[in-house]
Amino acid sequence: MWTAFSNILIIVSYSLLLSFGGACSTTEPYSRIATAAESVLNPEADPGVASALKLIETMPDSAAGYNQLAIHLIKTARRTGDFSINKKAEAAVAKALEKAPGDITARKLHASLQLTFHRFDKALELGTQLKKEFPKDAFVYGVLTDANAELGNYDEARANAQQMVDLRPDSSSYARVAHIRSLFGDHPGAVEMYIAAARTTDPADKEAQSWCLLSLGKEYFKVGKLDLAENVIDESLSISPGYQLALLEKSRIRASQGDYDAAIMILDNDKNGLLTLQSYILRGDIASKQGRTGDADAEYHRAEEAALSLDGDLHPLALLWADHDVRLDEALDIAEKDFASIKDIYAADTLSWCLYKKERYLEAETAVKQALRLKTNDAKILYHAGMIAKALGNKKAAREYLQSAIKTNPKFDLLQAEVAENALRSLR
Repeated sequence: MWTAFSNILIIVSYSLLLSFGGACSTTEPYSRIATAAESVLNPEADPGVASALKLIETMPDSAAGYNQLAIHLIKTARRTGDFSINKKAEAAVAKALEKAPGDITARKLHASLQLTFHRFDKALELGTQLKKEFPKDAFVYGVLTDANAELGNYDEARANAQQMVDLRPDSSSYARVAHIRSLFGDHPGAVEMYIAAARTTDPADKEAQSWCLLSLGKEYFKVGKLDLAENVIDESLSISPGYQLALLEKSRIRASQGDYDAAIMILDNDKNGLLTLQSYILRGDIASKQGRTGDADAEYHRAEEAALSLDGDLHPLALLWADHDVRLDEALDIAEKDFASIKDIYAADTLSWCLYKKERYLEAETAVKQALRLKTNDAKILYHAGMIAKALGNKKAAREYLQSAIKTNPKFDLLQAEVAENALRSLR
């Protein structure tokens, strides 16, 4: 399942794209796209938007200004956590391609945004075409790496990542290698590459630095190294104090350590509110742990509204419903449709869990084997495998999976980790 990882090229590599330039085409006023941008950001308060709009005004026949605006909007979406801004970026790219259909920068942005909107088949198609034309372009191999990883084509993704790092060993390629290593269960190798990515990021690009450190922190959290995770997240926040994704991860870590007041304070003190699907789920889980059932239900309802308003990944919503034994038919429908088009381990895991909740245990077992196939260090997948084995009466496998889940990260989920521990105790 697609994660924040796929947008690494949207953070790290776009400064390189700006150097390519774009061809000219027909003349058209920039007011329509400018109005769209102004609805997201205030040019008077944001020099990046103002600069892009000025370039569009100065060179209305060129793709360059629209490309610059798109890049800035994409980075703003990443920084704020408001990924709806990417729709404005997509509109800017469409204008760039209208001006100059062959513009390489616009075409790369177009391919990258397909990843953002979970159109992985389209991203793979566009990336493959770009590779034919530009076989030595590292950026293109980044698109192919991401698309293949999200489609479950892991051997191809690994090969693409290697080609990318061979062509351009830098922060963007190191981060992809790290992600692939993490998927294949190589935690030390993933840490090594995330550190290399952070060290080789342009010092002026605070966004990219913060993202690489956030990714490293998530890798530490995944294997239960909470202190290391928090230290790295704090470093990310020291570079970008208002970085919403890092604030959310910091809150998650504090909550996993039982410091619920601090976790809520982090969420509440953020000036932009962290009003995202994952933050609503986290707020709901904290409220549930504190016995505030009404507040938890309200937060989960907000999470549902946030998920359904997005044009993209609904698998967190399917997992939320399955975890809480509600709307199970709808959850399974989401999971089945997801897996029909995306064959990655996370789509398989979501499907297995939704099937388990519907008591379709043999089908769940088949799906979870797909989720386990890379031997990824993911406690939640191991937990799901354990619960499915337990339901099938395979106590030995259930114990092994549940023990592995808790050993990998005893705090893997604020609510489900406790369920895993109780299930394991019942098998002793």
